[in-house]
Amino acid sequence: MSDLHIRHAALPDIDTVLAFWREAAEGTSISDDHDGVARLIATDPEALILAERDGLLVGTVIAGFDGWRCSAYRLAVHPDRRRQGVATALMEAAEQRFAALGGRRVDAMVLEANERAHHTWAAAGYHREDHWRRWVKTL
Repeated sequence: MSDLHIRHAALPDIDTVLAFWREAAEGTSISDDHDGVARLIATDPEALILAERDGLLVGTVIAGFDGWRCSAYRLAVHPDRRRQGVATALMEAAEQRFAALGGRRVDAMVLEANERAHHTWAAAGYHREDHWRRWVKTL
């Protein structure tokens, strides 16, 4: 979309991103705070990708790469801007980043109950792997 601006987040964007996630993202993460997002930006300044239209944040994705795996998190589009190509543009930017870094496969974190997201990911060519489960421990 020609009027969609894709860019990397910077430290001044943190509060806007956090407010956006409260409105547009499904679920929360232990890292959904100022320090968590600041650490992400400081560690990997190109990981948090923003989509803006008319100066307003309309979508996000975290495109993380640890040298081994490409991971997509926090693909979120404002409810009023869904089905307008925002998620597609964000994932294209993420996949271009991954390819440039030498990534071979993308793992996407998708909430089980978020069925709308399942359709979005499937339409983008992703498939569910039922033989894996995420195991977590809070530090």
